[in-house]
Amino acid sequence: MRLIPKAEHIYGLLRQAIVHLDMQPGAVISEKDLCTEFGVSRTPVREALQKLSDEGLVDIFPHSGTYVSRISFNVAEEGFVIRRSLEIESVRKAASRITDGDLARLQTIIGEMRGILERDTLADYLDADDALHGAIAGISGYPRIWKFITLAKVHLDRMRQLSAPVPGHLAMVTEQHEAIVRALKNRSADQAELAMRIHLDSSFEVMANMYEDKVSLFEKKDA
Repeated sequence: MRLIPKAEHIYGLLRQAIVHLDMQPGAVISEKDLCTEFGVSRTPVREALQKLSDEGLVDIFPHSGTYVSRISFNVAEEGFVIRRSLEIESVRKAASRITDGDLARLQTIIGEMRGILERDTLADYLDADDALHGAIAGISGYPRIWKFITLAKVHLDRMRQLSAPVPGHLAMVTEQHEAIVRALKNRSADQAELAMRIHLDSSFEVMANMYEDKVSLFEKKDA
């Protein structure tokens, strides 16, 4: 079993906390407190924070402080454009390659989504959502597509998490996921593309509305 370096481990936990909004945009990050929490020296903590800074998730101001970055609507929108382009290609390819076993796996994930809605543990939905989309990318035969999407959509993910409590939103998203899987079951690339477009475009519309409601969590929009 590969041992995960301390910096990588800390990075992963902090990244998840930031994306899931457990660490709120604008929150102060204390290196000293992190060292105590993880039982490590400052070196791995600083390495992890630098990696998060490179992703735009943390703002480091020398001699001033380190903060969770505010959500950039512009970067999130760019991530959405990249994601939509790549996912349309992957879902079309997946339609010609999908097996009955693949379909069963996708249905299992949708079942998990419905369970999350029933339990009202909406904060867990993002991981299930990513599992479904990541699985489709894997079925397409281009698994690295999901890696590129993951890197591009980090600010978008925080908007996704922010939109989770919107009444009826995730129920609608789950129905859209089912429509994508039905299209894949039919082995129809055109149906799959249309279902994916409807899903991604409508989801982003809901997320975009969060800017006006939660403006304090966002960077000021670029002109």
